[in-house]
Amino acid sequence: MDKALPFISLILFSVLVGSCKKENFLGKTKSTDLDENTVFADSAYTMNFLNGIYSDIGFSVAPNRFKIKNASGFYLNGGGLDAASDEAEGALSGAVNTYIQFATGTVNPAIITDDAWRISYTNIRRANIFLKHRPHADLSDKLKTRTKAEARFLRAWYYFILLEHYGGVPLMGDSVYNAADDIPQVRNTFAECVNYIVSECDIAAADLDSVQVAENYGRVNKTACKSLKSRLLLYAASPLFNGGQIAESPELRAITGYPSADANRWKLAEDAALEVMKMGYYGLLVDNTTEPGYGFYQVFTLRKSPELIFARMQGPNRELEGLWQPPTRGVSNPAAYPYQDLAEAFGMANGRSITDPTSGYDASHPYNNRDPRFNNTFIHDQTLVIRRPELTKFPVNIHIDATDPSRVSSGQDAIYKGTPTGLYTNKMLNRDVVSDWFNTNTNRCFPLIRYAEILLNFAEARNERLAAPDAEVYSAVEEIRKRAGLNPYTLPTGLSKAGMRTVIQNERRLELAFEGHRFFDVRRWKIAETTENQQMHGTEPTKTATGTTYRTINVRKHTFDKRMYLWPIPLSEVSKSTQLLQNPGY
Repeated sequence: MDKALPFISLILFSVLVGSCKKENFLGKTKSTDLDENTVFADSAYTMNFLNGIYSDIGFSVAPNRFKIKNASGFYLNGGGLDAASDEAEGALSGAVNTYIQFATGTVNPAIITDDAWRISYTNIRRANIFLKHRPHADLSDKLKTRTKAEARFLRAWYYFILLEHYGGVPLMGDSVYNAADDIPQVRNTFAECVNYIVSECDIAAADLDSVQVAENYGRVNKTACKSLKSRLLLYAASPLFNGGQIAESPELRAITGYPSADANRWKLAEDAALEVMKMGYYGLLVDNTTEPGYGFYQVFTLRKSPELIFARMQGPNRELEGLWQPPTRGVSNPAAYPYQDLAEAFGMANGRSITDPTSGYDASHPYNNRDPRFNNTFIHDQTLVIRRPELTKFPVNIHIDATDPSRVSSGQDAIYKGTPTGLYTNKMLNRDVVSDWFNTNTNRCFPLIRYAEILLNFAEARNERLAAPDAEVYSAVEEIRKRAGLNPYTLPTGLSKAGMRTVIQNERRLELAFEGHRFFDVRRWKIAETTENQQMHGTEPTKTATGTTYRTINVRKHTFDKRMYLWPIPLSEVSKSTQLLQNPGY
């Protein structure tokens, strides 16, 4: 049996620790002459070691997660979970990468990225090393207590990433395994993993403040612990895991979900979300005075807000502008491009669907009077985007010109040149930042848990628990719609349970777009065989003498196989032991 499993791989300790330089609480160091005793005898080294565990917290939802190294050793961005779902078309459409495998239904354990497995278990091991040495570290008793709770939360966070990708996985407990040890390779059941993560969240929460302030802002707090528990229990109650898993063998059924359904799991999820709501420390960032839905825009540009419960902290940056803005703004290594199908899921400013004949939607002017979140999510033809050296806003020309007999596109931003879908992503971008101008940056931190999700978690769980939605379900959803700037924001009265389910699922699709939720939402709802088995589309704007016309075009046919409800465990792992069972269908 090969002991060198990547999930507990014996990475050189010098790689795990940071240098003496501490730019912020995520600042990492590099040294080749530090060992465990040296690190944990020094308070700065000890804290830097813990900070290193924070550094990967956003890897799974990074918009450029599925990068490919070219022949020159340069990494090309292909997209992230957005490109592996029905949200967007990735940039490297001709390459073999993970998002292409999910889009085309060709997921293969031999070539799929192992990052979810490798990075999560690496950081679980780091957390265990920290917990092992923490009692003897040169820290005050108060700091020892707080950092122990932080490490336990971070360990639970990485276990949740494993769970949402694979189902039940081997639990390491507090052990730090070495090459000569008998390393656990039997996957724990789904229930055991859920119970473990819940327990860790509760234990960590007991020793943390509800919010962190000053130099500790961005570190784990009690609310983040309760919020992760909310997300976990919502997943556990959802159809895929709550008795609806696709595995046939009893052993795999217990690993990939609960063997039988239990409606009470929705109550557990509801209570967990309600606990966060009742804490009262977080809420939606609302500003419909500056402009309708301005709060939805602003929350993604601020380092601090009342809505960000847990985020990947960073300094001033233009990271997302460099992935999502059009080529004329200096983007040469893009990530992904939104599908027209997602754009059409956004309704009108009056809260009605574009398919509603009373909505006022005009297909010849598709961008007029839309849900305010629409323009804060998409860059479309003639969107004003800042440009250098003027540092003022100019329209993005995505159209092709019908007056040109060869139908040459109008510039490098145009459909078929800059974007295959006729759209670019605008979600989380700062209106005053351009990707290729070093003097412009945003204070944005990438959101991992925000209060809007908690409201939607509560609404979904309560709606599923009840025979029909009540006032509390309506209120939670309408808070989201009100902040979005919809007028009126209220929902039709008398919705059935199924009708409200459709509303909630669509609100999650709009509100949480490009934040890493959609890929897993359609799977836990067990609707991916519909949403991921479709022809995906773009829009071709054509400039004529009388205006602009819009034609829907085919971009990619997505194919979904039921085995793709879960990721395959990398072949490099399952080949090392017959005890490590592969997920069904692989």
